[in-house]
This record gives sequence, structure tokens and C-alpha cells, in this order.
Amino acid sequence: MEREDIDTRQAAADPLTLMESWISQARESGVHDPVPMAFVTVGADGRPSSRMVGLKRIEDERLIFSSALWTRKARELSVNPHVSLLFYWPELGRQLQIAGTAEVGGRDLARQLFSERPLAHRLQSIVSRQGEPIDDLQVLRQRHAHLMSVLEREPDCPPDWGAISVAVEAIEFWEQASDRMHRRLFFERDERGDWRHQLLSP
Repeated sequence: MEREDIDTRQAAADPLTLMESWISQARESGVHDPVPMAFVTVGADGRPSSRMVGLKRIEDERLIFSSALWTRKARELSVNPHVSLLFYWPELGRQLQIAGTAEVGGRDLARQLFSERPLAHRLQSIVSRQGEPIDDLQVLRQRHAHLMSVLEREPDCPPDWGAISVAVEAIEFWEQASDRMHRRLFFERDERGDWRHQLLSP
């Protein structure tokens, strides 16, 4: 599938629709997994940290993914909700840079997202306290394998597993060009909540 150029007029009305279109085009172009995104938070000490997370939904102009709530990213969100996200599809010469404000979503949403995870992933989130120090990885593997073999019903969503919801405040669409005159289209909400856009120099 060939890459489609940005339709500025269409994007001006709803850049999140264009974002969804780019994700669909990446999937249709054969990109193995088009939805992982770099998620950057900043702690109370002013130091940023980043990790890859998987986008689950786009709803009500929000990007939604799930996470354990004891993790560093969740702790940092509690003191600084301003975040940055980045999609990058080198096969298409495209990237999306997003700025927004994040918060923990409702419990019903957390349960929905948890139930959509593969069983092995759900059990992994139960046996492993992501990011905490451990002495031996093999112990976790053994416990995980044991649960996989004896499980008799679907596991419940842990109380400290949640949904992260990011309200999008700005998006930059970037397309690579062979002459390095890359196309950059920047969208930002104005004081009324409407989108305004402008081209940026490559």
C-alpha cells in the first residue's frame, strides 16, 4: 500500500481522525505492530522517563492504554500529568508526536482492557510487580507456568491495574521526504478548544 499524502483540509477539522487513518495505513502496509508508542512522563525531580506502551483505544479525543498503577509512570503522573507520546513507522517514513494531559481512567474501563489482554499477559501482570527489584526471574516464570496449568477460571482484574487516558492537546504529523524537505503539520487546541494548525519548516 502506498503512503497517502496529508490532506490538510480534512485534517484541520479532526486531526485525530487523520491519526487513526495513519495507524490503519500502517497496519494495511504490513507493519507488524503499528500501535506501540513511546510514552514520556516527568517525575517530581524534573527528570523525564520513557517506555513503550500499546495504544488500546481512541475515544472522545483521548488515547487509552492500560498499566499497572504501582509503576514509575503511574507514580509520575500523580505529580505531573503532562506527557508526550511518539509513534514511529520507519517503513512509511512517518511519525506522530503528541502532547497531552494524562489521568487514570475509571474502574470499568480498567476491567474491560484487562479482559482483552491474552491470558498469559493477564497472569504475568498478576505474578510480576513490574519495575520492582527481584532476586530471581526464574521464580516468576515458575509461578506463571503453574498458574497457566491450574487456572480454572478467568482471573479478575487486580485492584491496582488501571487504564491511562491521555487528553490530546497537540499533535505533529511528520512525513519523510527524499530531498529532506520533510512535511511537518502541527495541530494545537486554542483557548476555545478548537484545533488550529500550521506547517512547520523541516
